[in-house]
Amino acid sequence: MKNPILGSHVGMSKSNKHGEYLIGSFNESLSYGANTFMIFSGPPQNTMRTDLDKLHIKEMQELMKNNNLDIKNLIVHAPYLINISNPVNQNTWDFGVDFLTKEILRCEGMGINILVLHPGARLKGDYQKALDALVKGLDAVAAHQKNTIIALETMSGKGSEVGINLKDFAYVLSKVKEPDKVAVCLDTCHMHDAGYNLSDWDAVKQEIKQTVGKEKIRCFHLNDSQNPISAHKDRHENIGYGHIGFDTLLKILWDEEYIDVPKVLETPYHNDKPPYKEEIYNLLNKQHILKIKD
Repeated sequence: MKNPILGSHVGMSKSNKHGEYLIGSFNESLSYGANTFMIFSGPPQNTMRTDLDKLHIKEMQELMKNNNLDIKNLIVHAPYLINISNPVNQNTWDFGVDFLTKEILRCEGMGINILVLHPGARLKGDYQKALDALVKGLDAVAAHQKNTIIALETMSGKGSEVGINLKDFAYVLSKVKEPDKVAVCLDTCHMHDAGYNLSDWDAVKQEIKQTVGKEKIRCFHLNDSQNPISAHKDRHENIGYGHIGFDTLLKILWDEEYIDVPKVLETPYHNDKPPYKEEIYNLLNKQHILKIKD
């Protein structure tokens, strides 16, 4: 059986101790025993961005090639500032479309094909109108997508978030003009908090097939949850220390139907240290051997 494609969120900055920008991202990922990684292309909470020609793109691509890793499995996470589901504020929606376009162009320039996007929030608007605003926003940026796929992330239902049910994504995929440019990212913590019983993974897989379709799942965020099912909280927990549990997450990771779909960890640091090397080791060895917490 194949090994899964497993990595984590890593830094992408000039000050990364593993090297500058994408060189550092690659080396940090490799130090965790990973075979993929996810980055922000710049700070997730603001619009400041380093020019592409300073990111060491060619060097990173060469490192990937020399280590027999596929750049098609790398992921960029779009900044949190983007809200193209906002149906009540035109300026916010316009800003979201503009910023998302810039992120797409950065992905194209880096050669990274998967761009994860939080669908956004309806704020005080109608939920259906928010989904329609999301469709309109995705249509507005599609012309800039040559190789980049936007993977809409499943959300927990915190506040006025949209995209908490697979049927929401099925609706969006049925309405966008270029559905080949839109996909789905399954976040296990978010799905659990939204009410999906991941311990019955076979039933969840069946719902995936009946709504968005298996082929639309382009990546996973593999996280445990600090809260019970249907809490609508969105508080990630380290693998095996939360309400989803190690065995359920292990089953999802090693599922043969999704073995070729990249999965990345977004679990919290413990004592200011990243847990990813230990978590990846445990998951690949199918045993909760190394302890993250006392």
